[in-house]
Amino acid sequence: MASGSADEEKNAVGALWRRIGPTSELSKQRCRLMYSPLGRDADVCLFCVKGEFFAMDARCAHSGGPLCEGDIEEADGVLQVFCPWHDYNFDLRTGKSGTTLQQHVYEVKLEDGDVYVKHPSHLSLKPFPADQSA
Repeated sequence: MASGSADEEKNAVGALWRRIGPTSELSKQRCRLMYSPLGRDADVCLFCVKGEFFAMDARCAHSGGPLCEGDIEEADGVLQVFCPWHDYNFDLRTGKSGTTLQQHVYEVKLEDGDVYVKHPSHLSLKPFPADQSA
């Protein structure tokens, strides 16, 4: 990265832009679970709210609840997802909560009609096959 803050560079270490799919298709649902071959803890939620895309870790930082199943609400101009298990809220832009909890968020970009997420592993809208050697 030639320009950008130290925080941007730190967050980008080991991450690459991953093509998720066409904007026209992905904008039809408010949330989609994107699977990582690194396992459940590396899965990501892709949110689409009012035509804008956001990505964050799929499991709640509190106790692993499925954020893709949570309610999305706007309060005072802040878009938030609420964990369906214990109602913890997370800002879709920053991952910050009204508590001390923090969700990891990922950069999202739209390019040539496709959605991309910056992530350290490949991401898929379909689960990866289970490890055959286990």
